[in-house]
Amino acid sequence: MSGEREVVAPPEDSVTRRVAAIDCGTNSIRLLVADVDPVRRTLTDLDRRLEIVRLGQGVDKTGRLAPEALERTLGALSEYARIIGTSRVDAVRMVATSATRDASNAAEFTHGVVDVLGIEPEVLTGDEEARLSFAGATAEFGAMSEPPAPPYLVLDIGGGSTEFVLGGTGGPDGVAAVSLNIGCVRMTERHLHADPPSQEQIAAAIADIDAALTEAAAKVDITQARSLVGLAGSVTTVAAIVLDLPGYDAARTHHARITAAQVRSVTSRLLAQTRAERSAIASMHPGRVDVIGAGALVLDRVMRRFGFAEVVVSEHDILDGIAWSMVPS
Repeated sequence: MSGEREVVAPPEDSVTRRVAAIDCGTNSIRLLVADVDPVRRTLTDLDRRLEIVRLGQGVDKTGRLAPEALERTLGALSEYARIIGTSRVDAVRMVATSATRDASNAAEFTHGVVDVLGIEPEVLTGDEEARLSFAGATAEFGAMSEPPAPPYLVLDIGGGSTEFVLGGTGGPDGVAAVSLNIGCVRMTERHLHADPPSQEQIAAAIADIDAALTEAAAKVDITQARSLVGLAGSVTTVAAIVLDLPGYDAARTHHARITAAQVRSVTSRLLAQTRAERSAIASMHPGRVDVIGAGALVLDRVMRRFGFAEVVVSEHDILDGIAWSMVPS
């Protein structure tokens, strides 16, 4: 999202809070400034932004955050700090996820964030990340005319890790969660090196993903889930391709229902394409071009393994969960 918006003063009532949430993942850093009303259970966007910074560049191989990745990330954060400073927010929370958990030089990142933003980022455990994702994804279901049926399996395919969260109440309590290292960046860097990837490389990625799904099934009873809810850029991009959008449109992808056959078809297409061919897809963000094949493959393998006929796509995820966490429940 780009461009300037006029930011008005927060509402005068004592219930609504204006909050700023920042999610720094392996592939992207995102900002949400929103007015949250815990009584009406509404979250109203004032500003929502995303920058592809690839903080996790090479972390799976080196165990360290690359200097250029740190520079990109802190540069984007500087712009977010400027926006927050003009938005009259009541609270700010920044979280960091998979890449930062895995990096031996995470302290460099923390110090940089404090210099730019004035607060320390919270490095989430996989379980904490999963619960925030579940809260953000399911908070609105009660307002839908035809909501998905609980229990839900919320699938958050990130850059470094993928979270599986099973729950049915529409809130973060009483959920079971597991986080596994099969994110789209990590799978691409491990396996999908050719352009397009070879069948041998795809087979190796599938074996890696399937082994992780066996681990997930041992820790979370996924067979209980009646609905699959998919989050994050890999899922929303697959949805945009299925819908044949002339450009990325979050209003169209949010709560879209995409069938297993459609996911399978798009995944096969993406893995057979060159980088240049993927770049030409109208709804493709440039920062996802080289990792979308792996992300789509994770979604496809989950749907095949556990027999989901469709995935309900959500544009609201951990970022919204972070915002909700800053108001009374």
